[in-house]
Amino acid sequence: MTAVHFQPDNFSLPELTDDERRILAEIRKRKGQLIDELEQLKNELAEVVSEMESIDVPENESLVYRKAQAKNRQLTIGRKKFNMDPKKGLDYLMLHNLVEQTPEGVAQFLFRGEGLNKTAIGEYLGERSDFNLKVLSAFVDLQEFHDMILVQALRQFLWSFRLPGEAQKIDRMMEAFARRYCEQNQGVFKSSDTCYVLAFAIIMLNTSLHNPAVKDKPTLERFISMNRGIDGGNDLPEELLKSLFDSIKKEPFKIPEDDGNDLMHTFFHPDKEGWLWKQGMPLHPALLG
Repeated sequence: MTAVHFQPDNFSLPELTDDERRILAEIRKRKGQLIDELEQLKNELAEVVSEMESIDVPENESLVYRKAQAKNRQLTIGRKKFNMDPKKGLDYLMLHNLVEQTPEGVAQFLFRGEGLNKTAIGEYLGERSDFNLKVLSAFVDLQEFHDMILVQALRQFLWSFRLPGEAQKIDRMMEAFARRYCEQNQGVFKSSDTCYVLAFAIIMLNTSLHNPAVKDKPTLERFISMNRGIDGGNDLPEELLKSLFDSIKKEPFKIPEDDGNDLMHTFFHPDKEGWLWKQGMPLHPALLG
């Protein structure tokens, strides 16, 4: 058997198919992009630190002014750190008493979102530690969904951060969303499971309608049929499903312009074929029975 020798970025595998070669090329391209983005973030952080440290405060300025300047400097540095590594950024901000060391305090900071990367917010909210789960719950409780139809509430929710790229993280976020929506719109659905299932159906509808790779576009009739019996065994009003369908068909979901994320592009600007169906999304038990 002939040995195959690998070189770091210059090797060939004759047994690779054309699709596999294309995927490998895409991975290498994305790797280069990520390295460039990381280097850019490091340079930006270095510039901010340098600028903050070079600020001269006149000797006659008050102590209050000096403390305010120092606080603003630390806050700017903390935000930059958060955008590079959410946990390290929050550790820095808490150490300098700029963010309360409670789930509610962190949730307020993330909800305001001033100077924060929406992708970094989503990654932090998706973590499964006890503290992060409490932050997610508090973050969702800051959302106001009163008297909104489901698709409007989803648009608002998904604008406050970017969904992470792991199915289990998305699952936890959507469960929290469904709980909050049902708390503020009692009587619309029989349970939060109904809201959860329908919310995912809306996201998949968005993918199918606006993904150019999907040739067989779902119709209103198919959307209604796919959601029969999801409200505790009963059907949802067709008028409700029609309004949701029409809203997504007319206007796809919009997301904040952060750095790239493959799953988000599948959901909202999809150019990858059938990701949801291939991955067996979603995971919630209500969607498996």
